[in-house]
Amino acid sequence: MRIRGLLMVGWLGLAMVLAACAPPGSDTGGGSGGGGGEEAQQKVEKSGGGQGPVCDVKPPNIDGLGQATVGFSQSEEETNPFRIAETQSIRDEAQKVGVEKLIVTNAASQISKQNSDIQDMLAQGAEVLIVAPLNADGLEPAFQAAADENVPVFLIDREVTAEPCESYITFMGSNFVRQGQQAADLLAEATNEEAQVAILEGTPGASVTTDRQSGFVDQLEAEYPDMEVVASQTANFVRTEGQTVMEQLLQSNPDLTAVYAHNDEMALGAVQAIRDAGKTPGDDVKIVSIDGTEGAVQALAQGQMNGVVESNPRFGPLAFQTIEQFLAGEPIPQNIIIEDRIYTPENAEENLDSAY
Repeated sequence: MRIRGLLMVGWLGLAMVLAACAPPGSDTGGGSGGGGGEEAQQKVEKSGGGQGPVCDVKPPNIDGLGQATVGFSQSEEETNPFRIAETQSIRDEAQKVGVEKLIVTNAASQISKQNSDIQDMLAQGAEVLIVAPLNADGLEPAFQAAADENVPVFLIDREVTAEPCESYITFMGSNFVRQGQQAADLLAEATNEEAQVAILEGTPGASVTTDRQSGFVDQLEAEYPDMEVVASQTANFVRTEGQTVMEQLLQSNPDLTAVYAHNDEMALGAVQAIRDAGKTPGDDVKIVSIDGTEGAVQALAQGQMNGVVESNPRFGPLAFQTIEQFLAGEPIPQNIIIEDRIYTPENAEENLDSAY
């Protein structure tokens, strides 16, 4: 694989799942969630020999979630289907398990606001925090404020560079590097392992962006020498930006035959741009993305896309189960990796109900 013109853990043991229902295109399990979808479930990855690191931290003196005030810090405005589903999952599960009070904030993609949001929740009496970080760095003031109040922090969907067991208890989310690798495999299959590829990148500085990029690029380099990345540019996980950037990339690279988007929203923007350029998305230009939104899986079923790697946003059940275990004094893995399904042209139609 050649690249030119770029603009540029685990706990060894048995997998613990919330339910057992095998997702399509995978030999792993999937939980049954609300709204016809599937909740994020827990998988324990092997790392090296012996048991991996756990956070054996003394919990605060809270007599169960029924007596707790929980704060949830969302990182981005809920215009993205992933964020909508994620926040709703937290709200639904908090109600289900009987959380006494849930405080929800939204940082609107501003790291300074996310810091102040978390500190405001602490001032309102939050005793446990669930945080979807905006970026890998920049939340140190909020983490320090939580530590000063002996308030445990549980991260979902994006990792940070802070110290586990000190700044936070655990990270719950997908293996983003593996998602990028899976996307590379899907695109290679769709293009017969020969393509001129453009990449639509997510938000700069986010762990998910870095990992999905490296996983994809490294997989091409290792396995698919005839797939060339000719352009890679951020579109910030936004559909309108994905469309605009794709329009520009098609003009500067008229021989493009494939697109890898870090999320579905950018991919759907690319679909429109390709169509507007007089080409057929999914045929003239193959498209693979990551998320598993209803719009993308529908486009896949209609032949406008060629593969989708799920990134499950339904963290509510897993997050509150993990918090309950922590409050009960159980050691918690520093990383809890959830299972993601693969949507293909063959299984998309029959699995639309599992999209979000």
